[in-house]
Amino acid sequence: MKKKLECGIVYTDGVGGDTLDVISEADKFNEWMYNTVEKHTLGEILEIGSGIGNISNLFVINKRLISVSDKRGEYCEILRKKFAGRNNFKNVYQIDIVDPDFDEKHSNLFGKFDSVFALNIIEHVEKDDLAIKNCLKLLSVGGQLLILVPAFMRLYNSFDVELGHYRRYDKKQLEKMFLGNKIAISNSRYFNFAGTLGWWLSGNILKKKNIPADQMKLYNKLVWIFKILDFFTNRFIGLSVIVSGKKL
Repeated sequence: MKKKLECGIVYTDGVGGDTLDVISEADKFNEWMYNTVEKHTLGEILEIGSGIGNISNLFVINKRLISVSDKRGEYCEILRKKFAGRNNFKNVYQIDIVDPDFDEKHSNLFGKFDSVFALNIIEHVEKDDLAIKNCLKLLSVGGQLLILVPAFMRLYNSFDVELGHYRRYDKKQLEKMFLGNKIAISNSRYFNFAGTLGWWLSGNILKKKNIPADQMKLYNKLVWIFKILDFFTNRFIGLSVIVSGKKL
């Protein structure tokens, strides 16, 4: 499936691209996610799997020093055009985080960044532990790694299938991956409890293959309520799980 963006670039990501477009309109949700992630970053930042820049755009707007990346060339071109000329924006890299030739292609970036984050990325790869290891190679000693992934296999449904998810995680599973790679965990929480209800209804009951745009618009209007709800639920349940930690 091909789709032409406003900037004239054609991408072939199918449901993934449609999902990014829908979420790009959810400004309050994106701000909520940005604020949740940003406080666990420092110094020079790299985002793995930036897509069309829904979250990295907020880092740029807020004058954080950031580079972005994606494995798809069309997304990299979108990101170059989107952030061209921004003083605090550093670079765009085409990176496949589980590329068999990762070391050969990206050794020039090893130890370069103070923070690396990946939002909804490692569930798309079979070798998720390799993805974590390669993220660590890009970090300086003492640098911060933050990973956000879909939570709870019991929520796995038609959305996950269409998006190419291998799995969903619970907090203990993601924490174990961090500890197994000698990352000192600084924060671990669930995120977006209210989203579990819409995900389950649309994916399990209605068998939708795309996130409905109208549903996302309504959700976006109610984010202020959902943020309050997350204050009470983030230790136990959410649509996503987030773990951050320091490279030793």
